[in-house]
Amino acid sequence: MGPLLIAACASLAAWLWLTFAQGMFWRTDVRLPPRTAPARWPSVAIIVPARDEAEVLPHSLPSLLAQDYPGAAEVVLVDDGSTDGTATLALRLAAEHPGLPLTVVSPGDPAPGWTGKLWALRHGIAHARTRRAAEPEYLLLTDADIAHAPDSLRELVAAATAARLDLVSQMARLRVVSGWERLVVPAFVYFFAQLYPFRRINRPDGRTTAAAGGCVLLRTEAAVRAGVPDSIRQAVIDDVSLARAVRASGGRIWLGLAERVESVRPYPGLGDLWRMVSRSAYAQLRHQPLLLAGTVAGLVLVYLVPPVALVAGLAGGRPAVAWAGGLAWLLMAGTYLPMLRHYRQPAALAPLLPFTALLYLLMTVDSAVRHYRGRGAAWKGRTYARPSDA
Repeated sequence: MGPLLIAACASLAAWLWLTFAQGMFWRTDVRLPPRTAPARWPSVAIIVPARDEAEVLPHSLPSLLAQDYPGAAEVVLVDDGSTDGTATLALRLAAEHPGLPLTVVSPGDPAPGWTGKLWALRHGIAHARTRRAAEPEYLLLTDADIAHAPDSLRELVAAATAARLDLVSQMARLRVVSGWERLVVPAFVYFFAQLYPFRRINRPDGRTTAAAGGCVLLRTEAAVRAGVPDSIRQAVIDDVSLARAVRASGGRIWLGLAERVESVRPYPGLGDLWRMVSRSAYAQLRHQPLLLAGTVAGLVLVYLVPPVALVAGLAGGRPAVAWAGGLAWLLMAGTYLPMLRHYRQPAALAPLLPFTALLYLLMTVDSAVRHYRGRGAAWKGRTYARPSDA
């Protein structure tokens, strides 16, 4: 048995396991759990960290101000050292789109050991908890590039109260317009779900834990119990760290795909998408060279070996190699189809997943190279050291 046949069979075995034993990660029907209106709608503070978001704010902030929520709610936008007039624009948008009350606060530069987003969240949460006689019962943590349907907050709160959840998070539908976005963005969500299967996350006794940072409804009591955001102040992958802290403190969490919560941030070119992934990919691997090597080897075996084995097997008259590679590629493409349908993309993109995986492999390696050159987890003018160096 030659090396290529061994690799092809190993890849096929991996895809059989992923398809049938990895929490049905490829299914896209994990949506908000059954919900009913509570007898009393709890108070909510919507916290929006924003750094140089003038480009996207006109498409997102009005959707928050227009929330049709029966209870008490307010929006707190935290201007995280913006230089593009984000704070002024936010106040102007609030005047043009009356709805929920808006407060803009500016905490200044992050203290040592804090990432900018978590520093902003800390001050936004503190402001919301201290400005009223009674602190808000829930916190909606949402990014400045996320637009919400008018009933988004109402549905999130109804789901959280009905199922007694401490954290409810939705993976926002990302923008898919340009050719590169079509090729890369659905795969981003597919890979995330493969790493963190939603069904496993949503089990009360589940060990897999994650959240989607663009849309997180968090019970204030659970945040206090978990000590967040202070307990995760150095985290670059803040959403996963937040979910872990809440679950570790005894909280119940839930994560699924959103239908009417959308990202409005454009990534028109490959360079834009590359920077989006590479800025935090090595942090996801905890800055460990062995994890990086294992990830690269795994991506090669799982995603690149199947097409190579199929082509080489057909060209070299080796039917066993071709069959193993072809079946693995078929499983890969088949499990990708539901995500493409979720993003309303053509099925013809499914066989191109090995090429997309190669791009992600290169982005991950580039992320590690940037880290060791001192340009690691960088975002809008800030570069963060790994926690042990902070």
